[in-house]
Amino acid sequence: MTFQGAIAPDIRREIETRLADIEAREGVRLLLAIESGSRAWGFPSPDSDYDVRFLYLRPRDWYLSLAPGRDVIEQPIVDDIDLNGWDIRKALGLLLRSNATVSEWMESPIHYRPADPFMAQLAALADDLLNPRALAHHYASAGRQAAERWLDGDEAVPVKKYFYALRPALTIRALRVNPTARPPMNLQALVAVSDLPAALAGQIAELVEAKARTNERANGTRLPDLDALIRSELERAGELPVRALRDDFVGRANALFLEMANT
Repeated sequence: MTFQGAIAPDIRREIETRLADIEAREGVRLLLAIESGSRAWGFPSPDSDYDVRFLYLRPRDWYLSLAPGRDVIEQPIVDDIDLNGWDIRKALGLLLRSNATVSEWMESPIHYRPADPFMAQLAALADDLLNPRALAHHYASAGRQAAERWLDGDEAVPVKKYFYALRPALTIRALRVNPTARPPMNLQALVAVSDLPAALAGQIAELVEAKARTNERANGTRLPDLDALIRSELERAGELPVRALRDDFVGRANALFLEMANT
């Protein structure tokens, strides 16, 4: 799904221009170009950056070199636009290790380019590779890191910090509700699939509205019910089932990479 309206037209044009410059300068083909940050997560502030992430493919002979090149492309942040991307071989390797980032990028609601047809095959592989326990532990770690200095206290905290713990907690809850589906990236989509009481969903919606009116560092009122939700879900990652990596998954990833490299 793409959501064109979340990015102002002039910013979108600038991002698209920079992506085209990267393609030309690096000699790569972009397979996916999305927003990954608070704008795609569903809780932007007026001063939120633009976190542009992409997957790319190099010409086949580049992968045959005896001296492997860098598998990332990074650009300096200019005018609040942060662009960086991963080589598709790197992305496939991480996906085989249940990396949550690759899955999230594929679930972004904001695309700067139409996804390459190969991305449908990559998404199907990610669906089959889904290891609910591994993903849940990833989000539990991220959520605990985000909340470690405030969750057990009662002092006011920046609204941004609330969301950096809440989104991982809701992702774990979504996995508990349906461990067979990769969880969505967007907060509102997570709420929709997390079977939350209406009162909690309403508090989250109010928090999103508050963040939309303030800067990234503005403090917000503590919400005990949300604190309890975050605390509970971050402790439940171990309840998720484990799906072991099978040899045929590695074979499928290799076959997909070779098919891409030969196009």
